[in-house]
Amino acid sequence: MNRIRTTAWSLGLVAASGVMFAAAVEAKQPPPPAAPWVRYDNPGPVTGPDGKTYSATCSGVPGTDPTFRFWARKTDSRNLVVYFEGGGACWDNLTCSYPIGTGLPLQFYVPATSPLASPALADGIFRQDNPANPVRDWNFVYIPYCTGDIHSGSATRTYFNAGNPNLPASYTIQHRGFDNFMVVLDWIRGNFDAPKNILVTGASAGGYGATFNFPHLADAYPNAHMFVLADASQGVTTPAFDAGTPGRGSWNSQFPSGVDPATPGEDVLRAMAERHPRAKVSQFTTAADGVQVGFYGVMKQFYGPGGSCPNAAVDWNNQMLGTLAEYDSQVPNFRYYLAAGTYHTLLRSTLFYTESSPGVVFADWLTAMLANRGGTGGAGGGAWRDVACPDCLTPLPCN
Repeated sequence: MNRIRTTAWSLGLVAASGVMFAAAVEAKQPPPPAAPWVRYDNPGPVTGPDGKTYSATCSGVPGTDPTFRFWARKTDSRNLVVYFEGGGACWDNLTCSYPIGTGLPLQFYVPATSPLASPALADGIFRQDNPANPVRDWNFVYIPYCTGDIHSGSATRTYFNAGNPNLPASYTIQHRGFDNFMVVLDWIRGNFDAPKNILVTGASAGGYGATFNFPHLADAYPNAHMFVLADASQGVTTPAFDAGTPGRGSWNSQFPSGVDPATPGEDVLRAMAERHPRAKVSQFTTAADGVQVGFYGVMKQFYGPGGSCPNAAVDWNNQMLGTLAEYDSQVPNFRYYLAAGTYHTLLRSTLFYTESSPGVVFADWLTAMLANRGGTGGAGGGAWRDVACPDCLTPLPCN
C-alpha cells in the first residue's frame, strides 16, 4: 500500500526535469513535419492467429452505414500507439434501442463510423506539434468503435425495440468489435515488423478494448516493451451483468487464452496484467466520473443489486477505490492516476496537457510511464508511481 500514499512532488520533480530538458532541446529545432493520417475503408476478411476467419463490420443498426474503417499514421519511429476509440455500449433491448446521435433523451452507444471523423482533428496524444506529447512522433493505428461491445464481441444478436420511433419492432446488431480488431491486427502485423515500444490505449469503451486486446499485440510482438493505459474504463460492474445474457454475455466477449471468461468486470484488467507481468499497465479516472457512474447506475437498476450503498455515484466511487487499492498492493506492474472531478476521458482533449489535480501533469506522468522499462515491479528506467488528488482516496460517505 506504500504507493497509494506517494506524494506528487517526487514524481513531479523527476518527470518534470526530464520533460523540461527534452523541451529545451527541442525548442532549438523545428518540429518534424506532421505525418499524414490515411483512412482504410472496408478492409477484407482475414485469417486470425487462431486460424478462424474474421470480417470487419459496424453494428448494422437499421438506418446506419455498416462499413468499418480505420486510420493509421506512419512515421520513421520504431514505436507504435494502438488506440481504441470510445463510444458507450449496449447489451439489451433498452440500451441497444437508443444509439448515440439520434437526438433522443436516451443514448447509449455509437452505431457507425464516419468517414469524416479523422483522428487528425483530435487534441491530446494526437497532437504532433506539442513537445509535451511523449508519443507525438510515434506510429499510430486508430481503431474506431461502432459495435456496442467494448471492442470485445463476436456475436450477432436480435433485439426488440424499447421505444425508439426510428427503429422497427425488432432488429439485428453485429457485436463484432473483436472481429474488427482481428482485421486491424492483421494489417498491423503486415505493416510494422518489430516495434520497440507499443502503447495500447483507448478512452471509455476504448479503454476496455485496450485491456481486452493488448495480450494479442504482446503475443504478436514478444520482444516489444508493452505499455497499456485505460482512460476512464474502471470496470465497476454488477455480477448479474457480468454473468447475464442479456448482459455481458450478449457480446460473446473473446478473452485471450489463459484468462477466465467468467472474470468480473472490475478484474479484467488485473487478469490481463497478471498474464503479462512485464507490461506496464495503468488506469486513469476521475473520482466521480459521471459517464461511468451513469452506466453503472443502469446496471445497478436492471442487473442489481450491486454494492451496498443505494446511491450509484457513491457505490461506484467506493468500489473504484477498493479496486485501485487492491491492484496497488497485489499487482506489481500496475499504476493509477486518480484525478479530481466528474469529467470523462482526457486522451483526446487539451486536458491531457492541463490535468494536474494530483500535483503531477498527466502528460508528464505518461512520459514517466513510457520511460520505465524495468522488470515486473517497474523498477528502473525512471520514476513511475501512483498519484491521487488530495482527499480523493477517501471513499465518499454512503447516505
